[in-house]
Amino acid sequence: MLTRLFASLLTAVCIAAPAAGADAAFPDKPVRIIVPQTPGGASDVLARIIGQKLTAKWGQPVVVENHAGAGGNVGMELVVRAAPDGYTLLMSYVGTQAINGALYRKLSFDPVRDFAPVATLATLPFVMVTRADSPFKTVAAVVAAARTSHITYGSAGNGSVNHLLGEMFNAATGVKLTHIPYRGAAPALQDLMGGRIQVVFTSLPSVIGALKSATLYPIAVTSARPAAAFDSIPTIAQAGFKDFDVNPWFGLMAPGRTPPALIQKINSDVNDILRTPEVAASFAAQGAEPYITQPDEFAEILRVDALKWGEVVRASGAQVD
Repeated sequence: MLTRLFASLLTAVCIAAPAAGADAAFPDKPVRIIVPQTPGGASDVLARIIGQKLTAKWGQPVVVENHAGAGGNVGMELVVRAAPDGYTLLMSYVGTQAINGALYRKLSFDPVRDFAPVATLATLPFVMVTRADSPFKTVAAVVAAARTSHITYGSAGNGSVNHLLGEMFNAATGVKLTHIPYRGAAPALQDLMGGRIQVVFTSLPSVIGALKSATLYPIAVTSARPAAAFDSIPTIAQAGFKDFDVNPWFGLMAPGRTPPALIQKINSDVNDILRTPEVAASFAAQGAEPYITQPDEFAEILRVDALKWGEVVRASGAQVD
């Protein structure tokens, strides 16, 4: 009896030891962070900041790859089909992970159930921008203009955060800005600068250069309080719409079957990096603030936001086949 018990325990230890060793050794080869958007946007910028720091911490290259298309679904599908070993991560944000499930009718995956939340990185408000020579440069001026004339706003496509922010603005202010969808934020911004539309809601990093060169003018940010490094830009809430507060989160996801111990290790390493003053400063320069959570907290945030944004999508009537 004792001999069989000892043999069973020995077998269990031998089975468990390689798994524990594998977690301890992670990573022993390059790690990919898939960004499901084009270069230059908020997801891309934050992924490159955190990727550089993880490279130094892990002693292995962390390579950022952009796989844009279908509102982020191309990159998301690439990750959900990857081996659940921690070597392929998704740089996600609320605009893809919490919205696409309600927006796209024929997804081959579930953006909530088929991914394992690993670590939030930051919150980062969007900004309402117009041309530098626009006749309206405040929320009040936009609202007044919309009551007497036809004002258009561009977005990255039907159901995108840019689009839904415009619908939320309409609901909050009681006016009707007309939505013009584009295939991505970049062409919307090009048409804004070309004078073909009047307003765009976009992430701060995507327009920092245009704001510094005074090509575009920031009307207001979407968060309840100003971004620390851009505190001269007022908020929509400060214009009298006190309940307006949209401050999207950005974070890392893994394929759904990734072992919890491995997810916890990556989370711990990412959180260590987020606590450093250097990363806080790098994020602040983009208008972002570090956002530290545990994997289970992140999972609950995603669950709640998928319900909330799903309601906004349905109210907007947006749908993509």
